[in-house]
Amino acid sequence: MADLIVLAVFLTVGYVFGRIAETRHYKSIKEREQQYRYLPAISSRIPPVSQPADASILVTGSVVISVDYFKRFLASLRTLIGGRVISYESLLDRARREAILRMKQQAESFGADKVFNIKLETASISKNAKGKIGSIEVLAYGTALVPVEPDKR
Repeated sequence: MADLIVLAVFLTVGYVFGRIAETRHYKSIKEREQQYRYLPAISSRIPPVSQPADASILVTGSVVISVDYFKRFLASLRTLIGGRVISYESLLDRARREAILRMKQQAESFGADKVFNIKLETASISKNAKGKIGSIEVLAYGTALVPVEPDKR
């Protein structure tokens, strides 16, 4: 009986604090996406030729996000019956969006006005003894184009 109470407490705490952290993170992501909407991230391999570039610079953004206890528990249940692991989908969505925002932030620091040829790499890290995902890392990278200054044309 005590084990069930401990499990219920862990699930409740995991759900509450995980939900709070996820809500805060999504709010932060949405605000920063509005801030960086002027800086397009294009997946095309061919750079836009609408304006000359002074420099092209590799820019990256990386994030590691941990899975909360409640989502890990739900994912474990899903493995019994199969299907989509919805509890991890929001985790991956947040990680991808955060990595792209960090890449855009770095591009902005170089004075870039576009990032093209963006790629995303995803990896699970810190697996526990049972092989379950503990955290995921997403790396976003691309080529930032720094426009030519008017006096250099």
